[in-house]
Amino acid sequence: MGLIIRSSAIHAAGCYTTTAIRTGARVAEYTGPRLTKAEADTAYETSPITYLFGLGSGEVVIDGHCTAMFINHSCDANCETSEEGGRVWIKAMRRIAAGEEITYDYCLYDGGEDEALCNCGAKNCRGTMYSKEEVRRRKAAAKKAAKKAAGEKRGERKAGKSVKAKNR
Repeated sequence: MGLIIRSSAIHAAGCYTTTAIRTGARVAEYTGPRLTKAEADTAYETSPITYLFGLGSGEVVIDGHCTAMFINHSCDANCETSEEGGRVWIKAMRRIAAGEEITYDYCLYDGGEDEALCNCGAKNCRGTMYSKEEVRRRKAAAKKAAKKAAGEKRGERKAGKSVKAKNR
């Protein structure tokens, strides 16, 4: 199997196969130095682009220095990731034709205020690279914050009315 890096409609550069890949085949390994989340946050504090892959609970990340770092996100991916024996493999979820771009769903879960907008163009695109679970968590948190803000605003108005009444 041959992989090449070239221009991508999804994001700048992408990883493409030069040969057909069978379902279940290992396409690439995500390799690079391992950092703690805190080390990575410090190292990439001002960088708009990172190639970090969170392991397990996300307390350790791989700082991608490999072909796999060029594999782009897609909401309709042809690959998935698998952690096996401390290694991360990108595996084909279906047959992939020669010349096709290799993609997997990033399922991001940690990005602070970053929207992590998706550019995959898939029919089922969810508009973000965050996982479905993270999207639900963020929506629930935003709803809770809006409800709290509305309650505080009502409280301020009530307090303002009572002050006005006392001044009469």
